Amino acid sequence: MKMKIFLLVCLLISTNAVTSYANTPEQTRPFEDSYIEIGYKTLGEALDDFEQHFGERLVLPLRVPPVEFTHYFGRFNNLEGELNDSFEVEFINEHTGKNHYMINVKHIDRKLNIPAKYVINSFKLKDGSKANYLEFESFNGLIFEKGNWQYFLSHPSSISDKITAEILVEIANTI
Repeated sequence: MKMKIFLLVCLLISTNAVTSYANTPEQTRPFEDSYIEIGYKTLGEALDDFEQHFGERLVLPLRVPPVEFTHYFGRFNNLEGELNDSFEVEFINEHTGKNHYMINVKHIDRKLNIPAKYVINSFKLKDGSKANYLEFESFNGLIFEKGNWQYFLSHPSSISDKITAEILVEIANTI
């Protein structure tokens, strides 16, 4: 009788271990899946959606900051009404939460108005337009206008030593 109970317990433990093991792949799903679930797509697909919505071409910067990224995604935010419609490009590194860079674009008619207290410095871009460098508690960025678009290039404050205001200006000048 004791032997039967012992075998039954061993059987239950091994079955539980197999069940536990079977759940492991769910915990290690691909990094990009979480971005796809919240509406991110390939950059080209999202850009097509945005341009089709506005009926205008959007030019993106030719450069990225000098930090390592493992992924980049695009998303067109087509929310209720057109006030908050925007385009996002997100560059990330799945191995470090620090390497993160975003490009947000809004139509000039719906641009963000940034309070002066966040403007740390102003720069003149090579086409003569003005760009403002902003600092917030957790992120920094450069905001400027080109054509019918307002661009906001941003990154976490924690990597401001790697992505300086001058680097963002160089990136803006590639548009």
